[in-house]
Amino acid sequence: MDAGVKINKPVSGIAMGLIKNSGEDKYAVLSDILGDEDHLGDMDFKVTGTKDGITATQMDIKVDGLSYEILERALNQAKEGRMHILGKIEETISEPRAELKEHAPRIERMTIPKEFIGAVIGPGGKIIQGMQEETGAVITIEETDGVGRIEISGTNKKSIDDAIRMIKAIVAVPEPGEIYKGKVRSIMPYGAFVEFLPGKDGLLHISEIDWKRLENVEEAGIKEGDEIEVKLIDVDPKTGKFKLSRKVLLPRPEKN
Repeated sequence: MDAGVKINKPVSGIAMGLIKNSGEDKYAVLSDILGDEDHLGDMDFKVTGTKDGITATQMDIKVDGLSYEILERALNQAKEGRMHILGKIEETISEPRAELKEHAPRIERMTIPKEFIGAVIGPGGKIIQGMQEETGAVITIEETDGVGRIEISGTNKKSIDDAIRMIKAIVAVPEPGEIYKGKVRSIMPYGAFVEFLPGKDGLLHISEIDWKRLENVEEAGIKEGDEIEVKLIDVDPKTGKFKLSRKVLLPRPEKN
């Protein structure tokens, strides 16, 4: 997941306040995590960070300026408070969990070759909308720097993983020798057409369904809508058509 800068250490924040009378040298720097210093004091100085240092600050002041002494004291006092809070945090959990919980919302990013952008979107957005409806994830895609950049957000890990799996299937390049789980789209007298990847159909010739001779496809118990495992055995170099086999995945009968 690409979510920008990652801090793999516990982070804590604390707010520092200031009470100072105008024209006087006396002052008091307050440590506060409740926010009272924001409206009661002369300074609202928020400091957050890890044990190694500060990661972010924000300041509002109601006085004309701050001396180096006040700022130094505020930073040192903030460090003491931050270290105390981090100590309490680490008593419960010493480091961030390697993975988010299953039902935690998340965002994942991936890139694809730009020539596959249209395939992921589909005519009139049909494919990308279908994936969103089926998985519950929100999918956005745009071309930048010559590649398709996809952002997938969801309310749980499963919706994200399902969407990524579907996208990878769309952009996958069929490889002869690979085994796929396909869906029978149509039955013909000479075989069946099987969609083994999204938008990619191959011919399962009747001679490649079973080791025994078949008179028709139905004899093998195959019908439209069935999901079957097939192996891509060849890609026609001229037409680009895919040739599939089911029988090579079945035990070969022993010869009598």
